[in-house]
Formats: sequence, structure tokens, C-alpha cells
Amino acid sequence: MQLQPPLHRLRSRTWILVIAPILSLGLLWSWLRRPDSLLLQQFLVADSNNLPLAAASDDGHAASSGSAAGDGGGSSMMNNHNANLPGMDDILVILKTGVTEALGKVPVHLETTFSSVPNFAIFSDYKETIAGVETHDVLSRINEHVKRNIPEFELYNRIHAQGREALTPADYGDDSNGPFGRQNNPGWKLDKWKFLPMIPAALELKPDAKWFVFMEADSYFLWPNLVAWLSQLDPQRDWYLGFPMQIGDIIFAYGGAGFVISNPVMQKVSEYLATNAAELDEFTASQWAGDCVLGKVFADAGVGLNWSWPTLQNDKPWELDHFASIYDKRAWCYPLVSYHHMQPDDIREMWEFDRDWFKLDDPTTKLLLYSDAFRRMILPDILSLRIGWDNGAKDEVANEERSPKLGLTLEGCGQRCADDENCLQYRYHEDDGSCFTSSAAMRGIAAPRTVKSNWMIDRIFDKMKTYGQRCTKAEFVL
Repeated sequence: MQLQPPLHRLRSRTWILVIAPILSLGLLWSWLRRPDSLLLQQFLVADSNNLPLAAASDDGHAASSGSAAGDGGGSSMMNNHNANLPGMDDILVILKTGVTEALGKVPVHLETTFSSVPNFAIFSDYKETIAGVETHDVLSRINEHVKRNIPEFELYNRIHAQGREALTPADYGDDSNGPFGRQNNPGWKLDKWKFLPMIPAALELKPDAKWFVFMEADSYFLWPNLVAWLSQLDPQRDWYLGFPMQIGDIIFAYGGAGFVISNPVMQKVSEYLATNAAELDEFTASQWAGDCVLGKVFADAGVGLNWSWPTLQNDKPWELDHFASIYDKRAWCYPLVSYHHMQPDDIREMWEFDRDWFKLDDPTTKLLLYSDAFRRMILPDILSLRIGWDNGAKDEVANEERSPKLGLTLEGCGQRCADDENCLQYRYHEDDGSCFTSSAAMRGIAAPRTVKSNWMIDRIFDKMKTYGQRCTKAEFVL
């Protein structure tokens, strides 16, 4: 007589048969997504470790950043003696912020990015101490008549009379960005007045600095890449390095991407400001963008913008097209020096990657190129469909196909991308059937579960091969 196994054993075996394949697939997927997986290994072994720098030329570029500078400042200019990155002693970093954002955005820099910056200062519209660092009220340099009579100074006058307690919800305002900036945000409208006075203020803090770096509270700089870039340039020449923007006939460095100025330019512009103060107050009052005002002053002082794309960027790393080609430059083999629109969590995530990549105990061994950033930060996260994810695809398919009733499904959206040989990714919204495609390959950000994103990974691999498995040398904006 054949004995039947107990019922509980049958159930156990059944569960094993069901669960084992699922676990195996999960482990396989996790393994494939690892940067050291065989699928990705061919693309990850080509990191730009110890790349040769582009050779210096004879037209004002130098191969050395020279000797270290002295501290050159008071107690409100921080001297971080734990920093060990050669070349940073020659640089003063200015972080520009304001009373309505400083407490939320400045501390993360003090905890992370500024730990490797020997000399920095925080310029604001309100003097206070944040995490042990004293901020500078850079607007104290503005003419008192201007501060009493220009409506944009109402916030400034109130907080200086009553302190932070005088802030109201309306002072934080609408943070949405329109064609003329954040016009409903009082702090943003006041911010334009900081750009001109911060030039002489920074020069006074460290007059022997070779370079002055200006950044926003939502900017992020990769310091080893910055030092490597500046080592290719002669600091005794005029340099106004920035991401190019234009308003009317004024071309200027976009403040959010950060900009870099050599010492001779700082001196030249400071002298120009001192002799044209009244006229420049009127001009600033008539404009809405402080970085544009500064660009006009630079031009009038005889200093033109050195266009610095793709080295300086105006996007987050995960919302950036690493394959971009603009101004006759292909970004792929250029070092990344700055990002913008970085929230505190973005800064922490990038800082963790940054520390691991550059290995601060020996920071001269690597650069981070666009190709490296894409392979390490983006590629492992875009290998398959992601639910509740927005990859930033922006090209919308024809409106007549948007409704689910007309049959445009996730699969249909994917087919539209497949039919376009230039399409590298697509985004589908199941609530209204809308579909977006893109010729860029971006990681993107979390979104509601009704948003689904996918990538044409074979095409992306092919493009990486076309652009080059390994950059033979780093390209610099010179």
C-alpha cells in the first residue's frame, strides 16, 4: 500500500515551488543591477582613474595652481584646516543665501560639501549664526536711501528691526518659477541686490585668493574637479567662468550653476562698482535677475563671459542629459564641476557618491567625467520598467492618442518610443493615457504610482559604445 505524504508537507512543497522561482528572479535582478554585474561590467571598467589632463597651451593657460594662500580673513570666514585637497587653499567659496531659506538649506553644506573647503563664507541678507558659522549681511553695503525707498527691501527692514520672529508665511511666498523668476517670493526679489556688493565683500575677506567661487544654497560643487579645471588656467588673467544665460542683449553667468572669477577680475569689477554706485542702484532696481545685473557690470568693466558648459550645469545629476552636445562640445568626456536645484537630500546623496568616488585620503587620483557619472549613478537604475517613477521624458505624443479609450496603453507608449530610432526613454501616465518620449537617458525622480517610466536599454548601451567605452583624456573648458 502506497502511503500519502501528510497534507502539511504537500503544502510546504507547494510553497517552495512557488516561492523559489520568485526569490531566484529577485536575486538575479538585484545582481544585475549591481555596478559590478557582468551585464554592466563592460561599461563600468572604463572609469577615468588617473586620466591625463589636457595639455596646457601658450594662450594664458597654466599647468599649476601655485602655492597655497594665507587665511586672509576674520572669524566669519571659515578656515577648515581638516581639508586636504591640494589647490583649495587658493580659492574662496561664497555661498549666497537668504533669511527665508538659510536654516533649511545651509546646514547640509556645513555637514557635507564644505568639510573639504578650507576657506568659505556665507553671504545673506541677515546676520546670524548657523551651525556655528556666522553669516554676513552683504546688503549692509547697499545705500541706506535705497533700502528705505525700494519696496523690495520691506522684508529686509522688518527682519533687521524685529528679528526672525517678524517672518510670516507670506515671506516664504510662492516658490514656483515663472518666465521672470519667482515674482511672488519676497526673499527671491530681494536676492537680486546681493550680487553686486558680494564682489567687493568677498575680495576684502581674502584679497590674496587666486579664485573666487560663488554658489547658491541649492548648488553643488565637486571640488577635485574644480581644482583640476582651474589648474589649467592662469589665475593672473581675466576669467569670468559660468553657465551662459541671456536676457535681452546681456549674456551672463547663471547664478544657480555657480560661477568662478579670477582675482584680477574681482579687483577690476570692485573698482568699477565703487565709481558707479548710484547708477548701478538704479539699474538693479529696474531689473529682475541679479546675475544678469552682475553680467552687465562685468561687460561694462571690460570682462566678457567665458562660456563654461558643460563643466558648470544648471540641473540635478539625475535630471541631466549626459549624452548632450551643445556649443560644438560633447559632454561625455568633460569633468562635472557643478549641479543646481539640489535639495538637502540630493546633496546628501551626491556627497555619499562624491566621497566614495574621490576617496578623500588620496583626492588627486580621479576625475569624475560625465561618462563616469552616467555609468555609476544613472545606468544601474534605468535597466527596466519603474512604477511610481518620472524619468523626465518631455516630448508628448499626439493629443488625439492620449485617452486610454483610444487605446494608448503602456505598451503602446513603449511602441511609440521603439518606432522612433532616436528615442531612449518614455514615460506613461495611466490616469489619462498620456505618453512622453525623449532622446535623452535620465534617471528621474519618484512620482505617484500612476506614473511609469522605461528605457530603451539596448539603444543606450549602443550609444555608450559609440561615445566611447573610455575617455582617453579629460576635456576642459579653456
